[in-house]
Amino acid sequence: MTDSATLDRTAELERKIDALTEQVQFLAEEARAQGQRRRALEELQADLTPIAVQAIERSAYTLDEVQIDPSDLLQLAVRVAENAKMLENLMIQMESMTELATELKPIVNRGIVKAIEFADELDQKGYFEFAEAGIGVVDRIVTGYSKEDVEALGDNVVDMLDIVKDLTQPEMLAVADRLLEVVQRQQRTAELEPQEPPSLFGLMGMMRDPEIRRGLCRALNTFKAVSASETEQVEQVQANGNAEDTPGGA
Repeated sequence: MTDSATLDRTAELERKIDALTEQVQFLAEEARAQGQRRRALEELQADLTPIAVQAIERSAYTLDEVQIDPSDLLQLAVRVAENAKMLENLMIQMESMTELATELKPIVNRGIVKAIEFADELDQKGYFEFAEAGIGVVDRIVTGYSKEDVEALGDNVVDMLDIVKDLTQPEMLAVADRLLEVVQRQQRTAELEPQEPPSLFGLMGMMRDPEIRRGLCRALNTFKAVSASETEQVEQVQANGNAEDTPGGA
């Protein structure tokens, strides 16, 4: 029984000794840390002392050259006291702006990231290369055309738009599509089965086909209409010129 109690007291004593050893080690580490901080502060003080002395000397030299009127200081203090409320409101606004900037910072950062990702997507799709090529086209237009050419183009824009409008009509597009299809089919046929040029008798024989005669008639009527339009324009220009040459036309 005595041996068991002795062993318990010995174990308890060892635990206390271990705890005391840990505390001593902790205090020793704290003392070393405090010593390092003290040495760091002493080194910082040693480094800052010449700078502080120089700043004080410079301030004293500057203040010695500047003549300060006590009445001006009193007037400044009075102005500050009178505008204390305004200064307080200004500080409140600055604090609000700081808080707003802090809240907007994540949003702005996300916006910048989105803009970078969008620009990268445009770059991958080739938008920037297309824009660069477009700038090159505009540069060639600027260097190749004069101011008078652009003004003349502006005068004819309405007529050009009317022509484009007429060309984009469904019936005109259908005719162009049929014509293109026929030309391509004839080209493929000529490439696969080369033929000798038809003779005059062969052409006369083709004239017996009603579709060929109908198409030839349409082509001749088209040429006639175009020629008539050009003749009318020439006659109108000549008529305008004659009217300007006569005294009454002026």
